[in-house]
Amino acid sequence: MARNIWQDNSLNPPELTLAQRILQINWLLLILVSLIALIGLAMLYSAANGSWSPWAVRQAIRFAMALALCIAVAIVDIRFWLRWAYLSYAISMTLLIGVEVMGEIGMGAQRWIDLGLIRLQPSELMKISLVLALARYFHGRTYDEIGQIRFLLMPFLAITAPVILVLRQPDLGTALMLVMGGATIFFLAGVRLWKFGIVGVLSLASVPIAWQFLRDYQKKRVLTFLDPESDPLGAGYHILQSKIALGSGGTWGKGFLQGSQSHLNFLPEKQTDFIFTMLAEELGMIGGLALIGLYMLVIAYGFIITLRCRNRFGRLNACGMTTSLFLYVFINIAMVMGLLPVVGVPLPLISYGGTVMLTVMIGLGFVINAYIHRDLEIPRRTDET
Repeated sequence: MARNIWQDNSLNPPELTLAQRILQINWLLLILVSLIALIGLAMLYSAANGSWSPWAVRQAIRFAMALALCIAVAIVDIRFWLRWAYLSYAISMTLLIGVEVMGEIGMGAQRWIDLGLIRLQPSELMKISLVLALARYFHGRTYDEIGQIRFLLMPFLAITAPVILVLRQPDLGTALMLVMGGATIFFLAGVRLWKFGIVGVLSLASVPIAWQFLRDYQKKRVLTFLDPESDPLGAGYHILQSKIALGSGGTWGKGFLQGSQSHLNFLPEKQTDFIFTMLAEELGMIGGLALIGLYMLVIAYGFIITLRCRNRFGRLNACGMTTSLFLYVFINIAMVMGLLPVVGVPLPLISYGGTVMLTVMIGLGFVINAYIHRDLEIPRRTDET
């Protein structure tokens, strides 16, 4: 029987004390995140026509709780998260299956599950759990094993199963984020590029078949993306009004609380999916670029931490969580600018929503956790087959 070297303390440096972990927290990263959240609160205040109710005050409470949870995740020993990664995935899968059985329907989609105290969207939590599970799996594999297809079947199925469940809700945006986030972990783990090429060709070949399984409104979104003016008062209304608001903001914007498209209710979903459009209308191109700049600093921090981390689990985990944040930002901003179809992906820390806030802050907690334990070497489990 192979020896479990996780239990051999002589192979690992002494554990950091709680005080040392707290001192190691990247507080500058949390300050940048807090600045983004403050901008979000200002925009929600404006969306309610200069009122803290109903969105801004709830978002402030959620951020305070999520920030505390982020710090709690960060200061836990990284080996704890390594041990419990698969359990996290199992819980998220159970919740996703629960949505199929007793999920609540909202806006035509069955994506939420009522746990009493909170109304949870399990597909968002799966973004975290999937990264954790894949990071643990590839941490325990050698590069030679990763080069063999049989060792890639299990992580491939780990991605496919939740994607199928999420597509059934239906939630195309989240499904795409799960696929792209999982693909990022595969790439960083050392999977050969030619295998990505094969999957890409097969995916393109299956597009006509996948088109038949899309809901009517999803097909209409894609067709509207290609020609939004074909139905300006119907399916194309959202994106056309978004473009009008973006253009009317100009360089410096119309001024805080002065956005005509948003405050006259021409702009739909201004507190959630299209909140960046409202920001650009009121604060202009300069305000939009400033927000994007803050996001890029946070994302750059995440990738720098990835390069700095010495253990593979922390490295894959930090990069996966950072990639998830990047996908949120990129897809939402590209969506409201008409560069991508409208898929219902919110802008992290800005859009109103509790589960997304929780997901993003937990993900950032794991990034900081990797930073705190960046010099810790975690041996591969020799007893894992």
